[in-house]
Amino acid sequence: MNDLTRGERLQIMLTKEELDALDNWRFARRMPSRAAAIRELLKRGLSAEGFAVADRRKSGDFGVTATNPPHRDRGDGESQNPQE
Repeated sequence: MNDLTRGERLQIMLTKEELDALDNWRFARRMPSRAAAIRELLKRGLSAEGFAVADRRKSGDFGVTATNPPHRDRGDGESQNPQE
């Protein structure tokens, strides 16, 4: 399995306003998913309260565009990376 395997599932209910705020924050930072945005907000909140967080990635690490994006195959044998 990969390094992003999560052991527990957490389900929450949000108001429309809370969901809009989450999506606006997420899109402004080019986060790939709501789950990634929520994990980042949890890390920031816990850090602000003085809790140590082992994974110190920045939200920019979750961007959908990267300087050297990983190779991805579209399924038709063609690469999505223009330099390949």
